[in-house]
Amino acid sequence: MTYSEKLQARIAASGSMLCIGIDPRPDQIDGDLEAFVRNLVEQTAEFAAAFKPNIAYFEALGSAGYAILERLLEDIPEDIPVILDAKRGDIGATQEYYAKAYFEALSGVDAVTISPYMGFDSVAPMLGYPGKAVYLLGVTSNPSATDIELQRLADGRQVFELVAQMRGAADDHEGEVGFVVGLTNAEAEVLAKIPDAPLLIPGLGAQGGDLQLLSKADRKGPVVINVSRGVMFGEGTSADRAKGFRDQIGAAIG
Repeated sequence: MTYSEKLQARIAASGSMLCIGIDPRPDQIDGDLEAFVRNLVEQTAEFAAAFKPNIAYFEALGSAGYAILERLLEDIPEDIPVILDAKRGDIGATQEYYAKAYFEALSGVDAVTISPYMGFDSVAPMLGYPGKAVYLLGVTSNPSATDIELQRLADGRQVFELVAQMRGAADDHEGEVGFVVGLTNAEAEVLAKIPDAPLLIPGLGAQGGDLQLLSKADRKGPVVINVSRGVMFGEGTSADRAKGFRDQIGAAIG
């Protein structure tokens, strides 16, 4: 089964395009952090198309945090894809070891976010795993996406279009390529320049992205919209918040 097939199957089974980001912030959590993240998964799994743990929040706790991540991954049901948010980008030899760390040493990771800005030879080592995928940073949701990603080249193209072209270079590899496209920058002209591949779309909720930007997007590749803080923190239970975002996405995109 390819990564796209697994994600499409989960979207269909759950009726959800919600990706739940797991960014545990100790200063906002009352009680035990591990209990918090494991309860989050248990309470929201039925509403999740995917889970996206951000490795930085676990690494910040040292070896204990990494151990929490390992146990958390074991909790996530096998039919729910896991996107590890790592955004690594380095020379090929180093990327090979990032690939081993995430696709071999960790159990249950289906996809990893990576930075492609050192060129395709920093992407290729992550594509040697059948059934796995990488999400390349295309047009991200932060305001400073304009600093590099949306800059225009001399020939009129924008920098993110060079990243989009890497999709073709991946055809001879076993893994899949998808793209990160921030909802705050997901205008029709941007989406038209991104290949029909899996999309990970952050920016809904705290970042203020507009789901209507996606309402007319005609894509066959699986699309998931990430919400992190909005599901983890706020009024009501995490299950209530996850259901609310799932329904909001469904109403806007169908």
